[in-house]
Amino acid sequence: MLKKIVSILLFFLLLLMKLFSAEVDTVKIKGEAMILKSPAFVNNGMIPAKYTCDAEDVSPELIWENAPEDTKSFALICDDPDAPMGTWVHWVLYNIPANVNKLPENFPSDKKLDNGITNGINDFRKYGYGGPCPPSGTHRYFFKLYALNATLNLKPGLTKSELLKYIEKHIIAKAELVGKYSRNR
Repeated sequence: MLKKIVSILLFFLLLLMKLFSAEVDTVKIKGEAMILKSPAFVNNGMIPAKYTCDAEDVSPELIWENAPEDTKSFALICDDPDAPMGTWVHWVLYNIPANVNKLPENFPSDKKLDNGITNGINDFRKYGYGGPCPPSGTHRYFFKLYALNATLNLKPGLTKSELLKYIEKHIIAKAELVGKYSRNR
């Protein structure tokens, strides 16, 4: 009887862990989590070659919902924690106005756009997006969107670590979209 009770408790504990692990990198906002998605691929799905170094190497369209009402701006980072030399940064974007809720496909790599959106430097040492280009195996690409309670008006060319230092005290919500890519050689 005790084994059966322990088994049932373990089942429910594992179920709760699974439910909460899907929300690890999102912050609840009045019962709803901020959501980041793309029409190009589903969360944890494969990224089409079009968005990689094997084809056009353009950024995918990104759309977000349920940002907190007190959001003043957004920042976006895309990185690959599976890179052989440590996490590889593919995109750093910030000063995104609060009234923006999507980025179109093939987002410009200009240092700073007319609406203030600003590109940082990726690990390819370029402004803007640099798509997946794994040397081997299947890698995961984490698109992380941060809702901020301030408009920071940061200069162009920040790295991921520099941006995170500026925004760390201003993050009020975070959403994440994960895509995977493997090169066929």
